[in-house]
Amino acid sequence: MDVIIKNLGLIINATLVATPPLLYAALGSCFSERSGVVNIGIEGMMTIGAFTGAVVAYFSHNAWLAFLCGGLAGAFFGLLHAIACVSFCADQTISGTAINFLAPGFAIFLSKAMFNQSSDTPPIDAAWKLPKMFNDVFEPGSFLSNVFNTYSAAYLAFIAVAVAWFIFYKTKLGLRIRAVGEHPKACDTLGINVFRVRYFCVILSGFLAGIGGAYVTLATVNQFRPIVIVGQGFIAIAAVIFGKFRPQGAMIGCLIFGLCNGVKILASAGNKVSPNLISMIPYVVTIIALILFVGKARVPAANGKPYEKSK
Repeated sequence: MDVIIKNLGLIINATLVATPPLLYAALGSCFSERSGVVNIGIEGMMTIGAFTGAVVAYFSHNAWLAFLCGGLAGAFFGLLHAIACVSFCADQTISGTAINFLAPGFAIFLSKAMFNQSSDTPPIDAAWKLPKMFNDVFEPGSFLSNVFNTYSAAYLAFIAVAVAWFIFYKTKLGLRIRAVGEHPKACDTLGINVFRVRYFCVILSGFLAGIGGAYVTLATVNQFRPIVIVGQGFIAIAAVIFGKFRPQGAMIGCLIFGLCNGVKILASAGNKVSPNLISMIPYVVTIIALILFVGKARVPAANGKPYEKSK
């Protein structure tokens, strides 16, 4: 029984560690998609955020500054996506794909330029990582310690879900975001600046994806490597589809995928199953979720459709 309880605590803790980067990115995707702009560049924005977070932490020794800078790096590429899709009415899928090539390539280029031709950044010292909460509250090794002794930025991700829900459904801004994603022309006739709302949402999506990427290097991996994100951006997008483009639904999807990562970590420790098969778990679950739920999710009516202001 003690072993079962201990393993359960470890799975929950691994879930709480693995879920936040997906959740930050998924919330960013919610804002962009609900405003009518498809953003499949989440993966690239997470990657540049992961690189920026690792570099800033290495040079500044300040995890929170690095966390913020990771978000700003993602926001910059969100701005590029907004310029292409909102101002110039480019194909949103192609623009997002370009971001997924451009941002990681830029990160590797800068890494090689800064760290003696290495595509990996130097390891981050434990003192420069994001702090943990409840580190000394519970007895080390106990069930509660295993469950709750995780990074403070992880809890911020769940708070962000409540904030996003409040913005979407209890504020005038949220009403405008949802309206612009459904009927931009009607919003324009009512004096709502469609371009401004979409710019805000796409840049915010980049910022949230960036801090999701920074979380990975500042909490779990301890350095930037080209494969550090490994599809987490696409998993976040799948969670948004699973959650029907709502923050609370996306959170449930991210928790499911985070749980898969927790099971993967525990299964890896046993060394009884092939590591390659274990690594497939989150991606197989993602494919199954898309097959089961993509047809049932109601996409915002104007999602993916460039809006040109009437003259």
